[in-house]
Amino acid sequence: MNTKILEDSESRKILFATCPLDGHINPLTGLAMHLASKGFEIAWYTSKIFSTKFERLGIKHFPFKIAKDINAANVDEIFPERKEIKDLVEKMNFDFINAFICRAPEYLNDIEEIRKEFDFDMVICDSYFTGIPLIKEKLKVPVISIGIIPLAEESINLAPHGTGLLPSENEEDLEIYKQMRNELSQIIFKPAIEAFNTILSDHSIIHRKTLMPDILIKHSDLYLQIGTPSFEYKRSDIGKNIRYIGALLPYNEFRNKATWFDERILSYTTIILVTQGIIENDFTKLIEPTLEAFKDSDILVIATTGGNNTEYLRNAYPQKNIIIEDFIPFDAIMPHINVFVTNGGYTGIIMSIINKVPIVAAGVHEGKNEVGARIGYFNCGINLNTETPSAIEIHKSVKKILSTSLYKKKIIKINNEMAKYDPINLCLKYISDLLQ
Repeated sequence: MNTKILEDSESRKILFATCPLDGHINPLTGLAMHLASKGFEIAWYTSKIFSTKFERLGIKHFPFKIAKDINAANVDEIFPERKEIKDLVEKMNFDFINAFICRAPEYLNDIEEIRKEFDFDMVICDSYFTGIPLIKEKLKVPVISIGIIPLAEESINLAPHGTGLLPSENEEDLEIYKQMRNELSQIIFKPAIEAFNTILSDHSIIHRKTLMPDILIKHSDLYLQIGTPSFEYKRSDIGKNIRYIGALLPYNEFRNKATWFDERILSYTTIILVTQGIIENDFTKLIEPTLEAFKDSDILVIATTGGNNTEYLRNAYPQKNIIIEDFIPFDAIMPHINVFVTNGGYTGIIMSIINKVPIVAAGVHEGKNEVGARIGYFNCGINLNTETPSAIEIHKSVKKILSTSLYKKKIIKINNEMAKYDPINLCLKYISDLLQ
């Protein structure tokens, strides 16, 4: 590592720039706080709805100004026509264009203004922040992108990212995957591809006309993928700017506070944790069927709701073997868990791996099918490949994991590789290399 950069860190400024979503912001907070502790001056550009979070963290926050402030809570209010779109492909194109692609020039304009006040030396983004190519080419500063989802780079060895299809060495399958990539780029996602192509061309940025996630990866100076090779598909054509960094985790705001504890975790030999994350508020998809599957059993079920319908669920499921909370720090509960039931949020999966907890995954939308596909492919759990599993399906899957050593062995194997990575120091090394 270039120690001269760290010695001079007090004169170095880094701007984090992220999409206005918890899953895009939280995984980067641990790195940001560590950089701040090393003397780097840190600021963050994202939606105003996160101002309280950054105030708590002590990070200077620049909210969107020119950029339209679109987030999960207001997207239908800003675009009422979105609710009328019934076709899934049409809606995906609409979201790519309006929530991500069209914001790129606005992000650039905001960040140009920020630079007058906060003269940053580098920008660190989440992997869906569409300002990446414009910032790199127009502001001439190094840009690092953090892969907060499974690697989305296009490859000749794989089906298109987002399909959830598994790798194959069969020539016939590979030809089908090639045709699918062509169909996605030339027909299905053509509107989104054309929209980004127009913006990049208008800004004189040389690029290959392809899917948005692939462009953002290729235009980053470095793309730091959360995770390890043993939890990712093999590619013969992986980009030269891609590095694995292991389990880069969110900053734990609760580490100096009393740790969550419930005496019941000492009374059960088998404990399940179920969560749907923060955004998904339809508890009938996963939390309710999991509670139904194991209520009044000898298995303790802990459900975290993200604040969605917590009291209703407590009243509906008063059984002594059920605990329902708005939120529990995963590092407090994961060491006690035998099976993790989840809709496939990537940070939760990484936490499960580092705690050697096999997984039941039930998620399809927002790229969660890709997470679930990897869980099934690498046998570190069971992929139900649905948004709405039944209580019977969940019960059978949990019981299978508990009665079969395969899943535990496989997740331990991935954990062993992940333990070899020091994510914070790897990030420091790559940051130092680019700042030379």
